[in-house]
Amino acid sequence: MNEILQVADAVAREKNINREIVIEALEEAIQKAGRSKYGHDHDIRAHIDRKNGNIDLKRYREVVEEIEDEAKQLTLDEAKRYKKDVAVGEFLIDDLPPLDFGRIAAMTAKQVIVQKVREAEREKQFDEFKDRVGEMISGVIKRVEYGNATIDIGGRAEAMLRRDECLPREHLKNGDRVRAYIYDVRQEVRGPQIFLSRTRPEFMEKLFTQEVPEIYDGVIEIKGVARDPGSRAKITVQSRDGSIDPVGACVGMRGSRVQAVVNELQGEKIDIIPYTEDIASFTVSALAPAEVAKVVLDEVNKRMEVVVPDEQLSLAIGRRGQNVRLASMLTGWDIDILTEEEESNRRAEEFTKRSTLFIAALDVDEVIAHLLVAEGFTSIEEIAETPIDELNQIEGFEEEISTELQNRANVWLEGKLEELKAKQKELSIKDDLVEFEGLTPDMIIKLGENEIKSLDDFADLATDELVEILGEDSMTNSDSEKLIMGAREKLGWFAEEETTTEEPAEALASNG
Repeated sequence: MNEILQVADAVAREKNINREIVIEALEEAIQKAGRSKYGHDHDIRAHIDRKNGNIDLKRYREVVEEIEDEAKQLTLDEAKRYKKDVAVGEFLIDDLPPLDFGRIAAMTAKQVIVQKVREAEREKQFDEFKDRVGEMISGVIKRVEYGNATIDIGGRAEAMLRRDECLPREHLKNGDRVRAYIYDVRQEVRGPQIFLSRTRPEFMEKLFTQEVPEIYDGVIEIKGVARDPGSRAKITVQSRDGSIDPVGACVGMRGSRVQAVVNELQGEKIDIIPYTEDIASFTVSALAPAEVAKVVLDEVNKRMEVVVPDEQLSLAIGRRGQNVRLASMLTGWDIDILTEEEESNRRAEEFTKRSTLFIAALDVDEVIAHLLVAEGFTSIEEIAETPIDELNQIEGFEEEISTELQNRANVWLEGKLEELKAKQKELSIKDDLVEFEGLTPDMIIKLGENEIKSLDDFADLATDELVEILGEDSMTNSDSEKLIMGAREKLGWFAEEETTTEEPAEALASNG
């Protein structure tokens, strides 16, 4: 019977899988054939001797006190007829004669073996590729269906390059060789699925690593990639060796290195930008080829205003906003593009608005109001809270003027609080909303007029709803989000969610 081991060895070699898996598949096939002959209800087990290939076919019956399945069990009294010292829980094992495989039994055995071998191949394939996520791979297209390409990547393995992971206007044909990035390997019902991409930023990184030896060696580091696949991309690089120009190394002699990447990406235009820690300088480089006049940073909200000459506006924004969008992706900041004229008009509008507020609230003339705005004051609260010494440092201010300004600011704020108290009673606004830090009296009144009358109502708002109620002049999206999240924390919403999540586990533990 040594032939069966020879068959197992041949299949294992051909399919490049473990010999033991093939033998187990043969055992399962023989068991299945045995059950077909002697009855599917019986517990029939097959064993192949790993040394000589002998097949043992046996029937197992469990000794029980009360029979539930006659085919697999027998009572103690019945069992003692075959074996006197048998006990409940033991198995009586009967030898069965060797099988004479009929046509149907042979087909069943073949199906089981094929299935087992296929499963083993899939498992091997999954184990091989699950650790290769993040690699670039090359393969030949086997077929294309509705834009989705199945790619032969060698070793009987296939990968999927979906239409949305292909470059726009890229026409893939059977037999084409393509390079792509492995972004996911998943075990699915139909076996392991390997997913490829040619549109992800990581693919461009891998291409540059392949084309630029300095990146491969770690002398130059890719700090970020932003892509509009098939159209334009920006890549930022930094050299760890001061004597090597990172941009020049990536471009190569007469542009040979970058051109090789461009060709692979179907003509995608690539801007290579030197990395710098100074975010303003970096943004100026990232917006190239547009010229930038000024950058104003809002570090708290990671937002910046970039001012450009009027004739540079369309270049800075780019076609369909492409240039500014890629620069924003690369820097990680929100970028607002303004022309010099727009910025000048907006500054003038803000200046006028704040001056008017100070003139009305503090009963001062235009000169003092303008001085306060020029010094960066934006609200009456800031004037009330600023130490007298700091106010005295404003040109033309003396202690008498500074003290009087603060007194007037405090009187105005007290008046606002009185107005809020009256409105609170009139609109039935709850104390928890009034006492919540971060909201001014005017904001609270606006909220009350819009049926937001408690901290619970406030916490229920969406970010854009709050900005719409209070106006973009009073509240940014970022500030709105922080306030709403703060209200939810104060109300203990997140603690309630944790408790709800833990309750089922505690219930299971107590039941267990």
